[in-house]
Amino acid sequence: MSFELFSNLVGAFFTLCIFSFLYKDNPFYQAAEQMLVGISLGYGLVYTYNRVFVPYVWQTIIIKHQFVLIIPAIMGMLYLLRFSRKLGWLSRYPIAFSMMGVGMGVPMGIHASILVQMRQAMVPIETVNLFLIFVGTIAVLLYFFFSKAHTGIYGKFVGIGKWYMMIGFGASFGLTVMARISLLIGRIQFLVNDVVINGFLK
Repeated sequence: MSFELFSNLVGAFFTLCIFSFLYKDNPFYQAAEQMLVGISLGYGLVYTYNRVFVPYVWQTIIIKHQFVLIIPAIMGMLYLLRFSRKLGWLSRYPIAFSMMGVGMGVPMGIHASILVQMRQAMVPIETVNLFLIFVGTIAVLLYFFFSKAHTGIYGKFVGIGKWYMMIGFGASFGLTVMARISLLIGRIQFLVNDVVINGFLK
C-alpha cells in the first residue's frame, strides 16, 4: 500500500465520520471533531510561531535590535495569561488597548467604509439599474428611520426597502448554501475519484 493511498484512506475515514452526524451524534463524529480541533490548534500554534513570533519578535527585536517593539510584544503575550486564574486579569490590558485602537481606527476609516459608498451612489440616473439602486438605497435608509410611523404612502415606500433587504439577504444565504454544496461536492469527488477509482479500481 502506497503512502498516497494510505493518506487517502485516512481522509476518507474521517470524512465518513463527519458525515455520520447526518444520522445522529455518535462517537465516530465526536472523535473526528476533536481530531480536527486538535490538529487546527497545533497547526495554528506552529503557524503563529513561524509567521508572527519569528519575523516580528525574534528577528526584529533580537537580531535587528529594535527594542521599542518589546512593549507591544509583551502586551501581545499578556493575552496568553487569559488561561491563568490568578493572572488572568492582566489580559484585560491588551484588550483595552486593542479596543482603543479599534475605536480610533473606525473614525479614520470612514472614508473607505462610508464616503466611497456614498460617492458610488451619487451617479447620474441614466439607466433602469441605476434608478433601481437609487430607489433601493433611499427606501432601505428610510426603513431604519423610526422617528416617523410607517403608515400611508410613506409606509408603502418604506416597505419597498424591506423587500430590497429580503432579496439581499436571500442572495447572501444562497451564496452561502452554494459554498457549502461546493464543499460537499469536493468531498464526494475525493471519495469517488481519489479513494475508490484511483485507489482500488486503478
